[in-house]
Amino acid sequence: MAKAAKANYICQSCGSVYPRWIGKCESCGEWNTITEERVEAAPKGLGTAKKGNVIRFEDLKAESPDLPRAVSGIGEFDRVTGGGLVPGSAVLIGGDPGIGKSTILLQLVCTLANKNTKCAYISGEEAVDQVRMRAKRLGLANSPVDLASATNVRDIVTSMSDAMGSKAYDVMVIDSIQTMYVDTVDSAPGTVTQVRTATQELIRNAKRLGVTLLIVGHVTKEGAIAGPRVLEHMVDTVLYFEGDRGHQFRILRGVKNRFGPTDEIGVFEMAGAGLIEVQNPSALFLSERADNVPGSAVLAGLEGSRPVLVEIQALVAPTSYSTPKRAVVGWDSNRLSMILAVLEARCGVMMSGQDVYLNVAGGLRITEPAADLAVATALISALSGDPVPKDTVIMGEIGLAGEIRHVPQPDLRLKEAAKLGFKSAFVPKPAKSKNNKGASDHGMTVEHFERLEQVTRLFKKTPSRHEYEE
Repeated sequence: MAKAAKANYICQSCGSVYPRWIGKCESCGEWNTITEERVEAAPKGLGTAKKGNVIRFEDLKAESPDLPRAVSGIGEFDRVTGGGLVPGSAVLIGGDPGIGKSTILLQLVCTLANKNTKCAYISGEEAVDQVRMRAKRLGLANSPVDLASATNVRDIVTSMSDAMGSKAYDVMVIDSIQTMYVDTVDSAPGTVTQVRTATQELIRNAKRLGVTLLIVGHVTKEGAIAGPRVLEHMVDTVLYFEGDRGHQFRILRGVKNRFGPTDEIGVFEMAGAGLIEVQNPSALFLSERADNVPGSAVLAGLEGSRPVLVEIQALVAPTSYSTPKRAVVGWDSNRLSMILAVLEARCGVMMSGQDVYLNVAGGLRITEPAADLAVATALISALSGDPVPKDTVIMGEIGLAGEIRHVPQPDLRLKEAAKLGFKSAFVPKPAKSKNNKGASDHGMTVEHFERLEQVTRLFKKTPSRHEYEE
């Protein structure tokens, strides 16, 4: 007699499993996200080997043909994916609602379809007429893309192959995976079990036929892709679509890629005709920078293999609260707390009685530690009232002892800065350098710093409490 299905209680936010229902998930802290799901018992003897079913092993040294990539022609998207879409790969794209996930994918499949690539766009959230309206607004109504509104995974898998059993499409978009369901699973669409099962079934058949699968995934309020973490392990590429709705810029960031570099970014601008590529994001991020304003510093950053120059803005004001306020946009708030502590403990710059506001201009989110020195310089400039020279770029990681550490690929960053007209740079001191100043290969004046105290001496002394009261 077969075992009955077992009931588990699974958090729909993080995928944690509990033996009974509780109101708050202990893993992610979310309330009322735990629901009951039925888990079918595994068939008896599943792990028993049968005679003749032996895995065929291949030699590692054997030659394999290079897989032809589908190059879309959208340069920023091809850059993030490593040069184009690989046949049989699965790409997961996540992002906030309304950020542009469906728009970029519709532009992508229409561009590929115009190059004789057989593409299908399957929407579980919109009707076919709604997708047509968006394509008409984007000027893509004449592209030979097959549209469908479906949510049954069994029907979608059947449509992947033609009557002869070969693949019917080269590229297929699933928008979104949270609306798909497998009719053999006894749970509602969007639950952890349904999302995991539907994704596994779609990927298995896509790899068997060589169909490139583009999957849209919803995100939680923290910005992570909703559902179990195993979803990101199942796919070959994970892309996050980032951006602030108050800005027109959109950042496509690759956080996982089995066929190319990770942490690569593509920059787009949201316009009436859809998402437009930004060929030179550094110039765009710095286009509205004001001159001679205290608290403004330019970071020579690096996103993947691309150097990006971005403005760091800081504002320091005396607090009227018992606990000073710390507001951060586009950077890690914990890292800001560390920089403030180092400034006080190692450099004598008092920040404990100041409200601190930090902003990365343009809506870009910076994660690399090389931004530490630019943030510290912007804070010191805002507190002292002395502006940072406008033709200076800054980079460097700060340690807890106040030392300034090296950053990867400084020459690539300086080359990008010189291209945009910057004349000088604040960089960490090289191990073999004896002089604090020198000229780089790009004609820039480079000033080396070993400790953060050396940077604070470039600005006048921090105003005292008495001066503030006056």
